[in-house]
Amino acid sequence: MPASYRLSFVFVVDREAVSNPEFPILIVDLHHQRGRGFRAIPSTIPSIECNLSLANMNFFEFSNAVDADGVFRGFRKP
Repeated sequence: MPASYRLSFVFVVDREAVSNPEFPILIVDLHHQRGRGFRAIPSTIPSIECNLSLANMNFFEFSNAVDADGVFRGFRKP
């Protein structure tokens, strides 16, 4: 993506996303930590998109909450 790209993140449906039974979509940061990424299951995508678009949450809040396999499945309940 060119540096002038206006959005701060992008969703990528790649080979891993379509071959894995959970369909973990890759989300890549294009702003703060350009190139940092994590995967997320489809049911979490609307919340991620909404919170990042509104700047309600930061990319790192989602990327730091991934499971051991690097996939975000939602925030753990206390």
